Amino acid sequence: MNNYNHEKITSVQNDRVKLWASLLDKKFRDRTGKFVIEGVHLLLEAIKASAPIETIVYDGERGIPQELQNEAADSSGFEWVETSSQVMAKCTGTDTPPPIFAVVGKLEWDKESLFRDNSLVVVLDGVRDPGNVGTIIRSADAVGADAVVLGKGCVDLYNPKTVRSTMGSLFHLPLIEADLMELLPAAKERGIKLVGTSLQATHTCYSYDWTAASWLLLGNESNGVSAAVSEQTDEAVIIPMRGQAESLNVAMAGTVLLYEAMRQREFN
Repeated sequence: MNNYNHEKITSVQNDRVKLWASLLDKKFRDRTGKFVIEGVHLLLEAIKASAPIETIVYDGERGIPQELQNEAADSSGFEWVETSSQVMAKCTGTDTPPPIFAVVGKLEWDKESLFRDNSLVVVLDGVRDPGNVGTIIRSADAVGADAVVLGKGCVDLYNPKTVRSTMGSLFHLPLIEADLMELLPAAKERGIKLVGTSLQATHTCYSYDWTAASWLLLGNESNGVSAAVSEQTDEAVIIPMRGQAESLNVAMAGTVLLYEAMRQREFN
């Protein structure tokens, strides 16, 4: 490990450390176009996806994780910085700092990926919980959806909790932040069905035909989709429940609907 030509920064007062720590704040992420990923798994997924990794920072006391030894030995690869446990704690958003984190440029996706033939897209309207957004992104990735769209009022995609909860899926499919009042009418013009959920729906999620181009609209945890988005909806479905639970949370409901869409598309 001593053979690696890595920079060493141990002071929490260092200017670069202050910059990395500032990325815990949304306004600095927006200003710089960068965000932080934490831990071995997320970093490996970022490397695999050729994400725009700027700097990899690791705890010198714990050493470089075994899974990343080859990348660390490649002098033509990424910039590596050895640091202290105090710096790790300052720059990450977890109670127990990870052994490694990286500064990554925000991802750029072409909106045309939303309009592929027979597209299956998840549209989030005001979903605020990072865990819910991360779970929905993972489920969309798992079923092979074309994209996830985050409308206004959603939690920041690059919030550290959101990033962690995606478990690397944010590197696997287009994730697009957009104004839904512009995007949804454009989708309707292209013949895409906008599908929401409603307790008054006449279709169950199992009787609706998901094989056509469909965008699934999922709304705020407490209030559902906004009135403006609801007005754009072409179809509403209901998830039938046999037991006494009043409802499913938005991430679970989204997962059920996405898997039914995949079943109809892939296993009929």
